[in-house]
Amino acid sequence: MTLPCPDDQHTPLIHDTDLWLLAEGTHLRPYEVLGAHPARHQGTDGTRFAVWAPNARRVSVVGDFNAWDGRANPMRQRPGAGLWELFVPGVAEGALYKYELEAADGTLLPLKADPYALAAQLRPSTASVVAALPDHVPASEERRAANAHDAPVSIYEVHLASWRRKPEDGDRWLSWDELASELIPYARDLGFTHLELLPISEHPFDGSWGYQPIGLYAPTSRFGDAAGFRRFVSAAHAQGIGVLLDWVPAHFPTDAHGLAQFDGTALYEHADPREGFHQDWNTLIYNFGRTEVRNFLVGNALYWMERHGVDGLRVDAVASMLYRDYSRKHGEWVPNRHGGRENLEAIGFLQRMNEVVGGARPEAITLAEESTSFPGVSRPTSSGGLGFHYKWNMGWMHDTLRYFARDPIHRVHHHAELHFSLVYAFTEHFVLPFSHDEVVHGKGSMLQKMPGDRWQQFANLRACYGYMWGHPGKKLLFMGCEFAQAREWNHAQSLDWHLLKDPLHAGMQQLVRDLNRVLRHYPALHQRDSEPGGFEWLQADDARNSVLAFARRGREEGQLMVVVCNLTPQLHGSYRLGVPRPGRYHERLNTDSSYYGGSNAGTPWGVAGTEPIPAHGRTHSVLLTLPPLATVFLEWTA
Repeated sequence: MTLPCPDDQHTPLIHDTDLWLLAEGTHLRPYEVLGAHPARHQGTDGTRFAVWAPNARRVSVVGDFNAWDGRANPMRQRPGAGLWELFVPGVAEGALYKYELEAADGTLLPLKADPYALAAQLRPSTASVVAALPDHVPASEERRAANAHDAPVSIYEVHLASWRRKPEDGDRWLSWDELASELIPYARDLGFTHLELLPISEHPFDGSWGYQPIGLYAPTSRFGDAAGFRRFVSAAHAQGIGVLLDWVPAHFPTDAHGLAQFDGTALYEHADPREGFHQDWNTLIYNFGRTEVRNFLVGNALYWMERHGVDGLRVDAVASMLYRDYSRKHGEWVPNRHGGRENLEAIGFLQRMNEVVGGARPEAITLAEESTSFPGVSRPTSSGGLGFHYKWNMGWMHDTLRYFARDPIHRVHHHAELHFSLVYAFTEHFVLPFSHDEVVHGKGSMLQKMPGDRWQQFANLRACYGYMWGHPGKKLLFMGCEFAQAREWNHAQSLDWHLLKDPLHAGMQQLVRDLNRVLRHYPALHQRDSEPGGFEWLQADDARNSVLAFARRGREEGQLMVVVCNLTPQLHGSYRLGVPRPGRYHERLNTDSSYYGGSNAGTPWGVAGTEPIPAHGRTHSVLLTLPPLATVFLEWTA
């Protein structure tokens, strides 16, 4: 049984300066102070433990080094700080531990995992694991350029446990090193610029897909240790791929070993269920107004960037944080201090998090999954915004999928569903997402959403992707959608890779590869995603033919791409389109190409020269052959 060093009983382990910063909520890196850290103290090797539990009567460290006996290693409380600390000699990396807490009324609480643990056991085991703090990863100007608003950004969203498995080895998950050797080259070959990983913080329930995390600071042990994750991030950067993490500060589960009633009180959550409980998910809500809780979360955001080198965080369920009445009926929520529905504390937390990230890691980005019209999500905090770099455009996603799910014969009556997004397209820095949420819970796969026979389903989906890649905004596609997986996503099994033997599925994959190539190669398609001057309608009103046409412009003179969508099954053999400038328009991508499984229709020789014939309010026009259910990209040259 391990006992603390005798001299340690009178030697503070946490500096007073750190205590003050933690109490103020201004300690940017609380994970350097709290948690379990292998250290050398008074000439002895061991581990320094520190935990915040201000309302506990007693706290002890228990683990495999003291037979899980709470009498062996009681911790010392720092007066007035709510912190407990202890150095335990002989405890090294890999040791299992938890905290035994006695509530103020003497109740012995369930053993608690360390909120700041850097590693944890794989479910169903729940202990924290002593691990060394990863080295600091220096900032990168290369990554800053790759994450910029004027850069081409195409994100491949991945649930690691179901992307690919090893059926020959018990259908196991891939390790971090296997993912580095298989997933990263695959994403690079398809031309994606970023990987976005569904939450990788440790979580007890596979079916939450990571969205109910317990160990925010611990990369899940499902794929190996934290060092393996760092190797994965480094391998991605070496191949020019950024790594984004889904991050979940909106809620946390009620598991007994987690944060719930941590010291016998509502410490991390609100005591009032009208503020502290999500009815939709049966989870708890962080008390964003509490200094130590806000510090815990802000520090965690910075931790992933500084200590693992990730490029950014996609923040889940932001709408649920912004509004106190989110998914609540009248009388089930508490107004803010002004009587309103906005969650002022959550807004302050998000602004603080984005300010800290922007100041400490200017190359990194944050992205908000925010489904309402809350103003200024991607506006700087200095001008009253939330400070995110990007916002998911959920309105565009819903309108687009609703339109493409319609039989083409009915689309004439719903033309506005496609062009309405341009009314607000430049009010935020947007990401256009076809995410995991659209292919689960009975919604079917992307292919299943499309109407018509099998050929038309594929043609519709190809046209939809073409419209998406032509539309202003960064792109995000969930795994499997790139080759039109036929069935709905199942988190418990691998993607259906065998479908790539089918030319139509392989053609869809090739289309996504070429869309990403065109996106990267032509500045007109990415450089001015958030600028009104980078977009011009050419034909928005041809509902009768279900045709949309628009121009995208880069910053330099002559960077011009015209995108035309024909969303009916009819070939339009002589379609006259007014264009911004005279010259020649070269077909650079046609989603109806036989390379992708299409009918190979299109403008003869792939080039259309302008004629001085007015059309659509312009002095010059081109005569095009518009293939059925297709999107065409035409580059202007003099």
